[in-house]
This record gives sequence, structure tokens and C-alpha cells, in this order.
Amino acid sequence: MRRVSIAVGVLLLLCSVVPFAQVPPAGNPMLGTWKLDPAKSRFSPGPALKSQTAKLDAVDRGLKVVADRIESDGTRTHFEWTAKFDGKDYPVKGDPGRDAVSVRKIDDYTLEITSKKAGRVTTTIRAVYAHDGKSRTETTTGTTPQGQKIENVTIWSKQ
Repeated sequence: MRRVSIAVGVLLLLCSVVPFAQVPPAGNPMLGTWKLDPAKSRFSPGPALKSQTAKLDAVDRGLKVVADRIESDGTRTHFEWTAKFDGKDYPVKGDPGRDAVSVRKIDDYTLEITSKKAGRVTTTIRAVYAHDGKSRTETTTGTTPQGQKIENVTIWSKQ
């Protein structure tokens, strides 16, 4: 009888603790292929991009991004960058609006990406990934080359 009481007590203890245990996310929610949803996004000053797809892969303490976008006028742009999460500048290839990025990982679901052109900060992107890994929201602030204020909020879905 005593063994049964101990077993029941242990079982009750486990049942009360397990539901509150934090289960770590399966893999990195940032990685994979992402597609911009222009209809759900807001571009200020605009105009909106027609489309953009980006593939994000892990590198040693950082991220590799390969992206293709179609501007509002139909111009196609392919760009790539690889950066560590150390806040240092890394080169961007193929993007006419920036030639360097620096990346800081705020937490497992948030990045801060600073873009530069000729050494001057142009935009800062705060990318927040959903805990389920299916979407991300990017808030971009900065200025255009003409000095206009940029305040974009873009919505992305994992493919």
C-alpha cells in the first residue's frame, strides 16, 4: 500500500509540473525561405515592392541571406550578404540601396539589422519572428537617399 501511495504522489507531482515546463522551439525559427506579403505590408513613403523572397541559412554565429525582389517598377534585384551577430559591418552584394549590414541578435526571435551605404547608416530593420516560426514582421526606419523618412512594416510568411 505504501508503494502505491508513493507512486501516486510522484505521478501527481509530475502531472502538476509538466504542463508548466517550457519546451524549447524546434530549430531556429529564422531559417528557411520567406516570402513578402505586399498586401499586408505598409510602405512609407512607398511605392510598395511587388514581391520579395529571401532564403536565410545559418552560418557560424550568424546568418546568410540570399534574396530576390521585384521593385514597384518591375526592376529585379538579386542580393546576398553573410553576417555574424556581432554588430560589425559585413558586405552586401547586389543591393543598390546598401553596401554593408551589421546584425545584432536581440533574442531567439528578434534581430536588428543596420544597413549602410558608403559608411552612412540608411535604415535599421527590427525583424521579429513568430514563436511558431510561420511568420515574421519587419519594421524598417531610416531615410531614403533623397532624405525622405522611411517607416515600413513588412509581413513575411515562411514557405
